[in-house]
Amino acid sequence: MYAIKAEVGDPGAESFAFDEQKTMYGGRHIAKGDTIFIFASENEGGSGLVASGIVTSAQASPRRPGIARQTPRVSVAIRRTALAKRRLGRSELKPFSDWNDGRPETELNLKLYRQATGKIVGISNEAAAFLRGFF
Repeated sequence: MYAIKAEVGDPGAESFAFDEQKTMYGGRHIAKGDTIFIFASENEGGSGLVASGIVTSAQASPRRPGIARQTPRVSVAIRRTALAKRRLGRSELKPFSDWNDGRPETELNLKLYRQATGKIVGISNEAAAFLRGFF
């Protein structure tokens, strides 16, 4: 299971395409057929969790020559399967900052909002089950 936080132009779109997204926490292993939760980045005017979907394609971006440390990047296409019915964003997850408490809310806060950048992240089954409650 995965989550992506990125600029989302139309949260109600039937499909999404995200080019060369940074990956963290196992996000580079995303593949066709995986379930993904889409967060519209608040830094880009979004509102947090907007949709869930299925990855229809995932293509790793080649590393750029001459740069020693590079974060793996992946381009993904997603078919939307559901729209979020309740809000879940930075403000709702901010109180969950005890990084060792094992809560799915804390995992999502750490992986999506500890750094402001957009990214694709791998999430636990517990975090995925928590997110399903928003659809």
